[in-house]
Amino acid sequence: MQDFQVDLNNCDQEPIHIPGQIQSHGYLIVIDQDYIIRYLSDNWTGLFPEITKVILGSPLQYIEVLLGNNLPSGFLTNLINSGRINKNIEQSNPFSITISGDLYYLIISNSADNFLMEFEPAVTEADSDIQKMVGHSLAKMLADKNLDNLLKNTAVQVKKTIGYDRVMIYRFAQDGHGEVIAEDKNEDLPSWMGLHYPASDIPKQARELYKLNLTRLIADVHSVSTKVTTSAGNKHPLDLTNSQLRAVSPIHIQYLKNMGVVSSFSISLICKNELWGLVSCHNYTPRFINYKARESSKLIGQILSSALEFRQDEANQQINEVYKNNLDKLAKYLQSNDSFEVALTKEPITLLDVVQASGAVLVFEKKITRLGITPGEKQLSHLIEWVKQHHSENLYFTDNLSAVYPESGAYKYIVSGLMSCVLSYDMEEYIIWFKPELIHTINWAGNPEKPVEIDEKGFRHLSPRNSFEVWSQTVSGTSVPWKTEEVNSVTRLKEEIIYAINQKAGAIRVLNEKLRQAYEELDTFSYTISHDLKSPLTAIKAYAQLLSRSKTNSDGDQKLSQRITDRANRMNLMISTVLEYSRIGRSEPEMKSINTGKLISQIIKDLDLSHGPGKLKVILGDTPALKGDLQMMQQVFENLIGNAVKYSLYAEPAIVHIEGVENENEICYCIKDNGIGISAKDFSSIFVLFKRMDNVKDIEGTGVGLAIVKRIVEKLKGKVWVESELGKGSAFFVSFEK
Repeated sequence: MQDFQVDLNNCDQEPIHIPGQIQSHGYLIVIDQDYIIRYLSDNWTGLFPEITKVILGSPLQYIEVLLGNNLPSGFLTNLINSGRINKNIEQSNPFSITISGDLYYLIISNSADNFLMEFEPAVTEADSDIQKMVGHSLAKMLADKNLDNLLKNTAVQVKKTIGYDRVMIYRFAQDGHGEVIAEDKNEDLPSWMGLHYPASDIPKQARELYKLNLTRLIADVHSVSTKVTTSAGNKHPLDLTNSQLRAVSPIHIQYLKNMGVVSSFSISLICKNELWGLVSCHNYTPRFINYKARESSKLIGQILSSALEFRQDEANQQINEVYKNNLDKLAKYLQSNDSFEVALTKEPITLLDVVQASGAVLVFEKKITRLGITPGEKQLSHLIEWVKQHHSENLYFTDNLSAVYPESGAYKYIVSGLMSCVLSYDMEEYIIWFKPELIHTINWAGNPEKPVEIDEKGFRHLSPRNSFEVWSQTVSGTSVPWKTEEVNSVTRLKEEIIYAINQKAGAIRVLNEKLRQAYEELDTFSYTISHDLKSPLTAIKAYAQLLSRSKTNSDGDQKLSQRITDRANRMNLMISTVLEYSRIGRSEPEMKSINTGKLISQIIKDLDLSHGPGKLKVILGDTPALKGDLQMMQQVFENLIGNAVKYSLYAEPAIVHIEGVENENEICYCIKDNGIGISAKDFSSIFVLFKRMDNVKDIEGTGVGLAIVKRIVEKLKGKVWVESELGKGSAFFVSFEK
């Protein structure tokens, strides 16, 4: 690893995955794709003095001879080759091997184009058989459904299993800092329950590694790391991301020493593919846990992760159910009331019931209606103006308003959290919700501000804390954060309001006849222009193809001809989609009953053929019949299902769930995927013609499909909306009257 100066500006960028060293209790050999030894840990000379740097660049068989006569010739080569053929290089881990009379575990893993071969002692310092204890521990751990008790039971059982002096359940907050929320320890140790630790204690890059390596052992902080040597001229640092022996950052070693910790062991807790927390274990004397025992301990983390995810889904489902019921009632109010103000603010269920807020305002038709606890009239007027001027996105939310709008500090006890939803930019209509300040005290394990040391060159370096005495901090100016369920609820509410407005547009917002005629003329114009463009485009493509057939063309000319053809094909696709979009406005739907199940099954079959069998898992639920235009309805489902497949194909596995739900008044279909997701601020923009989000730029598309869906759905007097979270998939909903 090149020299890296850790300072206040880059502590979260320290390249801990390429330390150039390993922990000294094991040995490392790295081979390339041709089974040539490219890297070697220096401590091999302690076992085999005859090993020198000459071994670098030698075939793998060279080390097989040194390891002993108990190995068949070419055994290590065959072991790795078998894993490569089966596309699972780690399938044989661990393999037992005797070196100089001692039993070791061989652990094989990938590192870019290389293979890591790590040799660890097979003995463990645990007093009991960890593998046998895990099953018993899991039963006791899951005995209580209460989350707090579950976490406490886990700490107790892990401590019994591995025998460390202190075991903590450590949960990460959104900003990366952590808190001890459960603990079991030796009686002579002070409790760390409830203490918080700053994000810099476990910086971002370390948290990312915990997602890849579900266990991490530091056997002895006082041992000296062993350098990994490579052949002369090799300037590529060795990526030890997947290594069991990867050396520890010096600043983290010092951090543990300052705490008095000699050995640490952690088990990652993953929830919804994110690092929820750690089972963090400390020992005050050196302690080694062998690979098999660590793998058994990993099972505890995986079971607890599943339990956490289940309980989170259960809690989220309850919240979603409450919001859904309230939204359904608001939708009925909107349909039955002539006044949107009355429907949203005067009925038993109001705007305050779709999120967890203490106050709200409806800015509609030049009138401000207040609900619950809100700022004063003048303060509110300034706040609304600030929202108009500073936030062009359709949905904006913050839990620390005074940080971005200092004027609100005067009434932060009323408004520290704010969520605004734009109903209409042109008419300056909004809904804004408020959450009050939540003053709370955080007990830090020492002052979270890292001490700074200045070296002889004047550089400022971070130094681990020397004191871990409780340091209390009172946090003010922030509210309870807005949850994803609240964002989704507000997005659905906006769709219901827009739908209701469109339904009553003839009475209160009808466009004048001149605008209607202009719209029709523009529609006809776009159709005609798009249609007429196809003839010259066909000619361009034909001429380009003729040029490409010329025998006198150079390679450069051939490439230019191909580029012309490619661009012509892309323009042809865009013109076709514009024609399709224009045709929707010109045609009248032919309404009849549609066998939706048959329609969707054919679309799925076509998609499976185009993407290849086995790459996609489609879960098809109930498919109640719909009433509408068959061709239009086919376009709707082809676009929605096609997008779900296209944007989830990188998921492992790619899953698309399709289901229709029928109630008293309408039929609603949901097309849900586990793909790349959509940012909340982009929800309304995705239905705009030619609008594509930043995270799909590398995926082929025209930006017309969802615009076509929205236009068809509105023509069929239906509704379409989306619920999504970036990186976690999307759910598109379309509903039609029965």
